[in-house]
Amino acid sequence: MILPVHDRVRTHLLQRLGELYSLTGADAPSLVLEYPPNRDLGDLGTPVAFDLARRLRKAPKVIAQEIAAAFGTLDGITRVVAAPNGYLNVFLERPGFLLDRLNAEKPAPRQAAKAIVEHTAINPNKAAHIGHLRNSALGDTLVRVLRFRGVPVEVQNYIDDTGVQVADVIVGFRVLEGKSLAEIRAIADSTRFDYFCWDLYARVTEWYDGDKERLKHRADTLHAIESGGTDVAEIGAFIADRIVRCHLKTMARLNVDYELLTWEGDILRLKFWAQAFEVMKASGAVYLQTEGRLAGCWVMPIQEDPEAPAANPESRTPTAEGDTEDPEAREKVIVRSNGVVTYVGKDIAYQFWKLGLLGKDFQYRVFENRTSGPLWATCSTGGEHNHPPFGGASYVYNVIDVRQSYLQKLLKQALVAAGHPEGAERSHHFSYETVALSHATARELGYVLDPNSEEAKRPFVEVSGRKGLGVKADDLLDTLTRNAGREVAGRNPELSEAERDRTARMIGIAAVRYFLMKYSRGKMIVFDLEEALSFEGESGPYVQYAVVRANRIFRKIQERDHLDEQALVSSLKDVPAGELTGDNGSHELWALVLEAARLDEVVEHVIRSLEFSVLAKYAFSLAQAFNAFYHRAQILKEERDDVRRWRAAGVIYVRDQLTRTLDLMGIEVPSMM
Repeated sequence: MILPVHDRVRTHLLQRLGELYSLTGADAPSLVLEYPPNRDLGDLGTPVAFDLARRLRKAPKVIAQEIAAAFGTLDGITRVVAAPNGYLNVFLERPGFLLDRLNAEKPAPRQAAKAIVEHTAINPNKAAHIGHLRNSALGDTLVRVLRFRGVPVEVQNYIDDTGVQVADVIVGFRVLEGKSLAEIRAIADSTRFDYFCWDLYARVTEWYDGDKERLKHRADTLHAIESGGTDVAEIGAFIADRIVRCHLKTMARLNVDYELLTWEGDILRLKFWAQAFEVMKASGAVYLQTEGRLAGCWVMPIQEDPEAPAANPESRTPTAEGDTEDPEAREKVIVRSNGVVTYVGKDIAYQFWKLGLLGKDFQYRVFENRTSGPLWATCSTGGEHNHPPFGGASYVYNVIDVRQSYLQKLLKQALVAAGHPEGAERSHHFSYETVALSHATARELGYVLDPNSEEAKRPFVEVSGRKGLGVKADDLLDTLTRNAGREVAGRNPELSEAERDRTARMIGIAAVRYFLMKYSRGKMIVFDLEEALSFEGESGPYVQYAVVRANRIFRKIQERDHLDEQALVSSLKDVPAGELTGDNGSHELWALVLEAARLDEVVEHVIRSLEFSVLAKYAFSLAQAFNAFYHRAQILKEERDDVRRWRAAGVIYVRDQLTRTLDLMGIEVPSMM
């Protein structure tokens, strides 16, 4: 990794600047380290001389020469040169740099400050669709990069088991289907339950559209769920539990995991909102409106951009009958006049708990035992005592699509109004745009549009779970796996069926996760099966194939020379390193190694910007550079032993870094492709 080298060079230079020019403390310049355009000029460079020129009243070239002359020695640095243009360039000790990284690198130091990442949060009323996959892929990658940098992370999945979507499925079963709990249980045991509910939810939506008076069933059902202790509430709890288990299986296919399922019903039953409500009333963050259409409601005055995106009707925000709140209003209803807490109120209480500001806690139960350890869930009674500590994080990341920006800003405003501005600073909305389908992909997945419809005339196909339109996540993953399997079988006919299927699954997951990552999160994605699964171009399978190719090289080296990787690396300390240092006439191998070492720097940028397309593009560019090197530089057929060994060592490191990069994106590497 490169950042430890940056830190040592920066520290050493600051010491020299203090000695040369008495620039210490607040007077010291910020030292920016860059990469010269080619390795002949150096491995690291800094424009510090330009920053100091005005203060020191000297030409940058002169300052750079003075710093270079005074630099002295530093472990891992061979020389420091003042460039004619005033840059200060640093040359690394290349063989030692590579050998240090080929040996086991120390893990990043753990930081004391815990972060909570909440992602997925699919309403537990139907099967997950492709749009949900972007949330989970981004959220899971955020977890992985934070842990890579040593941050302790708690992964949560919020389950809205008391919301409108669950209520609508209950209405479908009870009113449209006339089913009892026993009959619903029988359906769940004998069908793909999340698929069944997908169709039922769409039917209920259409049924409501036929007569708005029918929405009274929704309102009555919501009231019964929140009151608890009724047959309706029991049905709702069963539906939510079964659908969540379906969602967990879907997400496990994507290598997505969680530590805690937070159930909205427990927030209500444990009166989290009551606690947060008292804090907000005492601080004046909310007040009782006594006149107008909001008379009797507790409201929060808001300052909001009227052009903020509208709330997403698919995710944690739908309103019940009679809720006509205007997103552009100057007062946001937190508690309705009938005493019902809005979704905003529940989210405020949840955010307070995440940050350790509520003064109350859930009880906890084991939801599911796994080989990696128990998956915990919140509960209201009968909890276990041996649970890990949950909540109370220093930083919170809420991974929710861009249509939730308005609501996430309300959460931060509530924290500020309640006297916790630092909590607002520590709350991050990791937003992203939605996912649509290309017409070719929609057709392949069986989603056929009326050719005369307005939807068919658009350049892409939009997804609507409420209308039952779109592609279920598992159907997409099945199709990707099936198509990948045909490609693998064509390339490797000798593979067993089990190995082919295992490889196809890995490639399919790489295809979808990389595709969902490679675009800026602020850009809507039009998912295309053929593009995602391509073995050429910017795709997950392309990066996987680079690693598979590197592994194949070493299998052949081991078979031919009876030399494993550890023995190869151990032998290098006595082998001339001209191929790496450039003495053989090329810096190409070193440039590849240096680029591979930048993974920690890229991750640092990703965490600061929350822009994961940077990570995907880094993986692709490194894979491209490796493939170009592979085609230009012989390894197996290279006759010079020292050249062959250093090239092989460089490729080992690049392969390891590519594997780490893919792992950060939740992508595994098959043994062959």
